[in-house]
Amino acid sequence: MEILLLGLIIIFILEYNKKVNTSKFIKDNEHYFLILKEDNYDFLVKAKYGDKVDPNILFSQRIKNGFITIIAFIFMFLTQLTFINLILSVVLGFFVFKMQYSSLRSYYKKHLHQIDSMLPYFLKNMEILAQHYTIPVAISRSIETAPDIFKPGLRELIEKINAGDSTIDPYMEFAKQYPVSDSIRMMRLLYRLGLGSQEDKHEQLIMFSKSVSALQNKAREEKYKLRLQTMESKTMLMLGATGGGVMVLLVLSMVSMMNI
Repeated sequence: MEILLLGLIIIFILEYNKKVNTSKFIKDNEHYFLILKEDNYDFLVKAKYGDKVDPNILFSQRIKNGFITIIAFIFMFLTQLTFINLILSVVLGFFVFKMQYSSLRSYYKKHLHQIDSMLPYFLKNMEILAQHYTIPVAISRSIETAPDIFKPGLRELIEKINAGDSTIDPYMEFAKQYPVSDSIRMMRLLYRLGLGSQEDKHEQLIMFSKSVSALQNKAREEKYKLRLQTMESKTMLMLGATGGGVMVLLVLSMVSMMNI
């Protein structure tokens, strides 16, 4: 342990004095490290931090932490460096690298319903705006009041549309970037709503409104189901605790009677 601490101190000193620049090394080899990036990593970062944190900066920090861990453990095993110890150092570095991703996944699972329910309420706002504006304008106006998780993706979406991309691709890229409940289907409907003429817009808005309402109802049902499961879990816990307490009291009473 003392050698490990010494190694970390040496790495810190070298980094501080610019003798070693891990950040530059990671940036220069970024295209290799991107192979390690999980497909849903950007989404998970945005789900937790919104647009307050850049996923790329956070990913670079993960690489740096893993890399430093590998170097530190190699330094610790330096006096008896074997192939097994080298593999162990790499495994430990990879474990450190994966820790933040596991934490983000845990956060998403705990807040799954909350994050999934954001889309229908955002689309409801879009439905209101679409009655008065074209879809690109409605998207632009919705960004300020949209949930933080969607803001970066909406900005990218509207930038692509304003750049002249009139295909469904920007909408599908948004849906893939935010793989929440029914996002692909709803973005297709939003794209079709933008294609319709003024004469057909009313009918398309009605269809879009029905789809949004169905999505909201589904979100409510999931919310009530989650509450019911929580109540059932608490009830079972209380019953178990009560039953266990009664059993303990019975055992204590029997022991007391036998001693008498």
